[in-house]
Amino acid sequence: METINQQDLTADQLAEQKEKMLTFYKESIPYLTAQYEYEEMLLKIDEARFKRSNVQFQYAMMMNHQEEAEKETEGSDFDIDNKELPLKKRQLKKE
Repeated sequence: METINQQDLTADQLAEQKEKMLTFYKESIPYLTAQYEYEEMLLKIDEARFKRSNVQFQYAMMMNHQEEAEKETEGSDFDIDNKELPLKKRQLKKE
């Protein structure tokens, strides 16, 4: 819409300008509503993606923590204490 200086308008011209503006805004409402719904849907999609990736990250961290814990117990004294070591047979000395 073109900008018009309101001081140069008569009362009738000003009323006509206001009516045009009102008509313009009323005609724009369906487009704005559609844009609002579109933006809301994009927001919901982004939220779902964020939640999904967050859960995947937490799962990966949990699995990594479990793997590290298993590696720590494999090489420690814990294994020696829990495994039975084979006993060597003693041989008698010949005299």
